[in-house]
Amino acid sequence: MQTQAVLVKQLSEQLRRKQWRVSTAESCTGGLIAAAITELAGSSDVFECGFVTYSNKAKQKQLGVPASLLIEHGAVSEPVALAMAKGAAVNAAADVSVAVTGIAGPGGGSEAKPVGTVWIAWYCQGRISAQRFIFAGERHQVRQATVVQALRGLLAQIDETED
Repeated sequence: MQTQAVLVKQLSEQLRRKQWRVSTAESCTGGLIAAAITELAGSSDVFECGFVTYSNKAKQKQLGVPASLLIEHGAVSEPVALAMAKGAAVNAAADVSVAVTGIAGPGGGSEAKPVGTVWIAWYCQGRISAQRFIFAGERHQVRQATVVQALRGLLAQIDETED
């Protein structure tokens, strides 16, 4: 299994090769993805910025997530994750972005959205996709699993583009 540091190194190499920049939009991870990417020396060559949008108000104001999506689907949903990813890319003028919104716990879950539910969305050169995950464990484990999966997804999205 690839470690977070290995994933970040691979991501940085791919972004450099394509001369692309990445941005992040984070709710449940509170900036951990941005921190992971910027842990690598030289990350200023590929990292544009990170948005930590924990509240619905912040999602609307910083990323342009429509209030109607938040009301209709809730913050932890595919439509909101997609809007966050697009907003992060557009507002940062980045080539790729990743957005995460979820319930890290220990509280806040429901039958429909149990603790550990996380939506991750990726934006890559106009293409956008999202996937739902249900991670097991305590808050720290859910957040760390989210970071790793977000990085894996970024790598996969970039791999799918043509050089």
